[in-house]
Amino acid sequence: MNRYQLEHIIRASADIADDEEIIVIGSQSILGQYPNPPAELLVSMEADVYPKNHPERWELIDGSIGELSPFHSTFGYYAQGVEPGTAVLPEGWETRLVVLCNANTRGAKGLCLEAHDLAIAKLVANRDKDRAYLEAAARNQLIDHSTLLARLPTIPVDPEHRERIVHLVARIFRAARSPEEQG
Repeated sequence: MNRYQLEHIIRASADIADDEEIIVIGSQSILGQYPNPPAELLVSMEADVYPKNHPERWELIDGSIGELSPFHSTFGYYAQGVEPGTAVLPEGWETRLVVLCNANTRGAKGLCLEAHDLAIAKLVANRDKDRAYLEAAARNQLIDHSTLLARLPTIPVDPEHRERIVHLVARIFRAARSPEEQG
């Protein structure tokens, strides 16, 4: 997915939910902060979204422009309507949202996760695809090791899970280094 496609999803989601503010929490929220990120961060053809002021309308989005919908068939990408709380995020994430609003969104605001908050959500989920995504983000210097560590104490997980995440952050940044840096 590219930024233009995300803008289309924001515009369509706003129309469907009758809400001019759409929260974007999935991997494609990176497009808010980085309009042209590396291609390896753009492999997903879905954007995880929900209406900020009417979060209960997430199902309308999912049913209208979600996976296997006519929208998906027509454009090749889609919105995954999700519930608030789907992603585990650090305290204060709402204050760091990156606004994506322009002519392509017809004035609707896509409120995209800031890159480090997105990374925290992916660290908590800890799927293979999340680790690969984070390695690419680290390798391309879109996320910073110390910023992630500073936000970790504010995520609502038990101490053991948090400690595993600290180790995962170290592994991801080690793997993201070039062979010259590693040697």
